[in-house]
Amino acid sequence: MRKTARWALLTAVLVTPALADNYPVASRWGQSASAGKGPIECHGRRVITFNGNQRRDSGGGVPAYRNKSVTADGRSRWRVVDEFSTGQINARAVFILRQIDAGHIELDLQPGGTIRLQRCK
Repeated sequence: MRKTARWALLTAVLVTPALADNYPVASRWGQSASAGKGPIECHGRRVITFNGNQRRDSGGGVPAYRNKSVTADGRSRWRVVDEFSTGQINARAVFILRQIDAGHIELDLQPGGTIRLQRCK
């Protein structure tokens, strides 16, 4: 009986998916080079949405990501590792997320350049 209980516990631990970190920001962000204050109208722009441990991207090659880890890398700066699957490819994406102020963030995609975003209305 003890072996069965231990085996059940071990199986539950191995089968349970690892919990992912939440992103340090939330809501919808539109691509913008503006330094203006306040939210912007995001219709027609590339929009990246952060919701818990999920990220959606309207303009990238992959529409949906699941966060694997978030590690602080200084003040208002994080190293983010995401996982994604396109059906044919299972991979990870690594980037630096920097919060400039309450209404602006930057994603330094590695590789891929920097995307500047402003909070959407």
